[in-house]
Amino acid sequence: MSMVRTVESGKKLAPLSTEYTRPVPTEGFLDRPRAFGRQGESGHHVGNGKIQQVKDEMTVPPWPPTSPLGGHARALPETGSEITRFWQTLKREAAKTRAACGAFEWWALGYLSVSGLLVLLFRENLKHPFRVLRSEAEAAAIVLALCWLEARYATRKQVHGPSFAASWWHYWRHWYPHLLFLYCFEELANLMTLVTPDWQDPKLIAFDHWLAGVHPSVWLEQFSTPFRNDAMQLVYFTYFTYLLILGLILYVRREWYAYWSVMTYSMVGYSIGYLVAVFFPVESPWFSMAGGWREPLAGGPFTAMMGLIEHFGRVRGAAFPSAHVTGATAALWGAWRYRRWLFWAMLPVFVLMCVSTIWGRYHYVADILGGLLTGTLGYLIGRWLMKRKGAVPTAREAELH
Repeated sequence: MSMVRTVESGKKLAPLSTEYTRPVPTEGFLDRPRAFGRQGESGHHVGNGKIQQVKDEMTVPPWPPTSPLGGHARALPETGSEITRFWQTLKREAAKTRAACGAFEWWALGYLSVSGLLVLLFRENLKHPFRVLRSEAEAAAIVLALCWLEARYATRKQVHGPSFAASWWHYWRHWYPHLLFLYCFEELANLMTLVTPDWQDPKLIAFDHWLAGVHPSVWLEQFSTPFRNDAMQLVYFTYFTYLLILGLILYVRREWYAYWSVMTYSMVGYSIGYLVAVFFPVESPWFSMAGGWREPLAGGPFTAMMGLIEHFGRVRGAAFPSAHVTGATAALWGAWRYRRWLFWAMLPVFVLMCVSTIWGRYHYVADILGGLLTGTLGYLIGRWLMKRKGAVPTAREAELH
């Protein structure tokens, strides 16, 4: 809608209609224009002059514009198609999940990826390679889902206050690493002959004999009594408690950086040990030296308990390096860094635990040395990882300050 005005130099202008004005002849016509419609304020006229049309700014109508398809334009979709919106939502949630992961998840998901890649490369050596891949994919999906859920409910907690759901996912987000360690260890049963088809025990048997001059597990049998056997099985069992005790103290004290540091030390140490076991499979003296002892180890309730655990949870292989020693070493380094008094309390039990792995015929001396090395590597690499930006997930960084 434009507005028109007629201009003649030197004469006072009169207002014209805002809607429409018929051009007026310059000579021999009326002194006043004939305007059709309402008289406007922006149009002016003189009786004897030239006509110039000037476009003024549009006025906004009081009703919404109509669509060629019928109805108002504002009723049409504001963003792209449903597929576009779906991918936008998916990308947004993926970014939130990535931000919710910390150093522990970086390394854990990396280990599962490397393990899966090895399965693909050497799948002809496995009976059901895609079943293993599916299992690892499910484990990775559970890890990501826990990170996403905990971050989601932590955000809601800041707005709506505490809730059972927030506490529930917070708990599982912090304690699932122990289940992941167990899963990765048990999965080794499928991977022992993945790369190297032959057991490497003869090499370690020769190393032990070279180092000690005897076969250590056979030599220790002369000191065996039911009481000593039971005591050794008890200290062997303490391996399961080191990280639990240290983690519980840090969890209760809400020291999240320290908590995730010790979990990361353990994850790095375990994963290095597991990959070594895949490339260098070792059965353990329990299998390779069976028949070399006079009799089975007799004991009391702790011997029976460990026998039950070994029956249902034993993995044939994965003896080198010792996962027991690896995990205990990483936890011990964590105690040294964050709870020095606990380190000194755990140290003598740790030494006895190392001896018990040989006494109980679970490991070679070489396994113990390998576990000390991988556990220490886990600590050193884990410390470096925890210095990276985002090592403690953003959902908990606010609680650090």
